[in-house]
Amino acid sequence: MPYRAAIGSTSFRFDSLRELLAKATPRRSGDELAGIAAASEAERAAAQIALADVPLQAFLDEPLVEDDVTDLIHRTHSDQSFAGIRSQTVGEFRENVLAKDIGVIRSGVTPEMAAAVSKLMRNGELILAAQRLPVVSRFRTTVGLPGRFSTRLQPNHPTDDPRGVLASTLTGLYFGCGDAVIGINPAGDSVESTITLLKLLDDVRSRLEIPTQSCVLSHVTTQLRAMEAGAPVDLIFQSIGGTEATNKGFGITLSMLSEAKEASQGLNRGTVGNQTMYFETGQGSALSANAHHGIDQQTVECRAYGVARAFDPFLVNTVVGFIGPEYLYDGKQILRAGLEDHFCGKLLGLPMGVDVCYTNHAEADPDDMDSLLMLLALSGVNYVMAVPGSDDVMLGYQSTSYHDALMVRRLSKRRPAPEFEAWLQRQGLLDELGEPTGIDNLRLAIGEWASALPRG
Repeated sequence: MPYRAAIGSTSFRFDSLRELLAKATPRRSGDELAGIAAASEAERAAAQIALADVPLQAFLDEPLVEDDVTDLIHRTHSDQSFAGIRSQTVGEFRENVLAKDIGVIRSGVTPEMAAAVSKLMRNGELILAAQRLPVVSRFRTTVGLPGRFSTRLQPNHPTDDPRGVLASTLTGLYFGCGDAVIGINPAGDSVESTITLLKLLDDVRSRLEIPTQSCVLSHVTTQLRAMEAGAPVDLIFQSIGGTEATNKGFGITLSMLSEAKEASQGLNRGTVGNQTMYFETGQGSALSANAHHGIDQQTVECRAYGVARAFDPFLVNTVVGFIGPEYLYDGKQILRAGLEDHFCGKLLGLPMGVDVCYTNHAEADPDDMDSLLMLLALSGVNYVMAVPGSDDVMLGYQSTSYHDALMVRRLSKRRPAPEFEAWLQRQGLLDELGEPTGIDNLRLAIGEWASALPRG
């Protein structure tokens, strides 16, 4: 079905919903690389005008691609929740999103609807709407409560040296980091190294009685094999995409994710909940795998959230600038994408975090990341990354640091997850105002902790 709009005396035609969504997307290098972006700002404005008049029902009637992700989205869609917005257009839905709490109809919103409405919103509107859509998840900590701000402590090491991982972990704990998860991207993907790192993190957690969860971000099949070998697995991680072909490139199927969820929940290792899945996504992953089917990268990203939603995850985060400037060219595009991803994830009911990051060949710098970080805190983001010195020496990209997380908590008056905050206070590392208690306590605590941990 063609869609039309005019700017002045110039008329524009868009031959499909897929083309309309791509042309309505705020400018980004990935869509230009794919050859699907608007050719001018006038065409982009015309596409947005036409998109505002599209009925939400059209996204159910006109699938963007036929694959197992589309099947999953339609199979898990709640027609009962959708009934309250069925008669609305994208533009009318935008007004509702901005005017009131629409959390009750989340299961009636498809990823494509979420992507469409976000394309009509300015940055401030994405922040305002996301702030009204808290999502809480539970395992050993409760993440996403209003007034809380959590972090993934990311003690990566280029050779998986346990001493380096341990040093980064203990330092991060002092800064109050790690209440979302202590998660390592391993340098290798072997079952043996995964088990070694899982045992190290679990030993730290259990000996110090830390109410948090750990994860080694190997491939899902590697983690399942580690679990079968008796490794202490809390969360199961996997990168996912918004098309069947993208997930095939990741070496996964939806049935693998179902198996992983069932196996991990069967361990019953959580204390305040049993949500065990951890997913990572990122705009541009489908294009980089030549698996986007002509769909713009932000809409494909939202479809990945449709996959995540079906598995009731504990954590989801977009690695917003990780894939590179070919997909998000500069700080402005990264900032916009981060706000879009967070809003769309929350609209779809996901416990959404963001890796505020960039690669060194992007036209971005730490000031751009500070801006995005603070805007996300204002939006109510569930968690961000906490990397030693903000420089991940294993993955080779720039993210947010332990100090950045502390800065956000001070400026936004947000505190760690309640169970983790109570532990920090018991350890004497956090005062009643939520402030770290000083470098002397850091030295003392690390000395005591290290002496309690195994050598070698």
